[in-house]
Amino acid sequence: MNSAIATKTQYLQLQNPLRVIFQLQQNRYFSDKFPEYQMPSVTWGVVQGKKEKLVNRVKICDYLKGLGIITDELECLEMPSTIEVIEERVMFLQKLGLTIDDFNEYPLMLGCSMRKNMIPVLGYLEKIGISKPKLGEFVKNYPQVLHASVVVELMPVIKFLRGLDVEKEDIGYVLIKYPELLGFKLEGTMSTSVAYLISIGVNPRDIGPMVTQYPYLLGMRVGTMIKPFVEYLVSLGLPKKIVARMLEKRTYLLGYDLEETVKPNVDCLMSFGIKKEIIASIVAQYPQIIGLPLKAKMASQQYFFNLKLKVDPEGFARVVEKMPQVVILDQRVIKKPVDFLLARAISADDVAKMIVKCPQLISVPVGLMKNSYYFFKSEMGRPLKEIVEFPEYFTYSLESRIKPRYQRLQSKGIRCSLNWFLNCSDQRFEERLQGDYIESETVGPTFSMGGKLELPGGEIVSDEEDDESDDEVLYRRTVSL
Repeated sequence: MNSAIATKTQYLQLQNPLRVIFQLQQNRYFSDKFPEYQMPSVTWGVVQGKKEKLVNRVKICDYLKGLGIITDELECLEMPSTIEVIEERVMFLQKLGLTIDDFNEYPLMLGCSMRKNMIPVLGYLEKIGISKPKLGEFVKNYPQVLHASVVVELMPVIKFLRGLDVEKEDIGYVLIKYPELLGFKLEGTMSTSVAYLISIGVNPRDIGPMVTQYPYLLGMRVGTMIKPFVEYLVSLGLPKKIVARMLEKRTYLLGYDLEETVKPNVDCLMSFGIKKEIIASIVAQYPQIIGLPLKAKMASQQYFFNLKLKVDPEGFARVVEKMPQVVILDQRVIKKPVDFLLARAISADDVAKMIVKCPQLISVPVGLMKNSYYFFKSEMGRPLKEIVEFPEYFTYSLESRIKPRYQRLQSKGIRCSLNWFLNCSDQRFEERLQGDYIESETVGPTFSMGGKLELPGGEIVSDEEDDESDDEVLYRRTVSL
């Protein structure tokens, strides 16, 4: 029969004319919609005998081996009819940027039909936001995508992501970051991880931004990864609502290994003298601390504080409790404000006490410190002892708080401590100015493990705060996300 048929297309027309019409329409669709992809010639319809198939398989394998491609995994795979087809596939993938090493990493990609797999899949990926220059890298990272059905497998995943409020323009970014998403089943891990996060208090409207920031959460099993992580943080004294807020802002925290990183870091903090009841406050203020190579950083900073700043290990522990970010601060940055204070004739012991009392002091730019100090000496004319007793002075804005409040005091002829007129809200400051006496000074808010934020004297700072839940007050006033 082969000798009686002039061409492959004629043979197809005799056997199934409708099939040829369908293929021609599909060619025209992809040529119009994705003109950068040239559809290959129809070769899969050639009828071959067993002997001819075997000969062609040997030729194809020899060709691939000649390119340096290992063909072991292709032995049981149905191969193309002719060597020309496999050449087209190799050249097509190489134009995308794939190399022989990439083929050897996943040789099964060579079994994908250009017409049925590669061109429809790549066209769809480009349509949803993965630019053409990045398609090659995408296929390198997740070559299994070439086997996928656009309608049955890819489109439902994209629809699911859009349903989570992932912005349309972010879809490509999310998939480039975590291409394996395209292979997940909707009713599996993706759905359960989202449902669990919402159950602990994550706002459903924040799920989309969370997925955009850290799409790997959709591949995490609730029972073995997410839930144990959340429950451990709760066991430290963090309310679930606070954990939810932390994850909304820093979803990548879920990627910290609980047994290998998080628990050892908590143990490390306590080994350096951090009080157990303060751990929750530290994690709330600086969540990243549970994922750092903490032991080395703590040891280095403790040595530096002891040697250069005259702060002993116990004082260093208090500094970390109040400002955990200190574990990653550059030591040269820390030294600058310290040198400034020493140059103002403040003793090294007093500087050490100031740092322990107000660790934020070591992160204030020296330029701002100079301006505040100049105003303190020239305008206020106060003794240096007051700054030593209230180092927080340097952490307030000179223009928006120190100057205007001091001028109000001067106009009323009120003489008071730095703490009294600076360490309060604008509303409280006005109330103090209207009062007939200077009330006693109080310390700031404290963190109670697993409980609410307590203010000394049971004071209510504002009517708005009175309407908030205990957990929300704790988060807003203690956590700096």
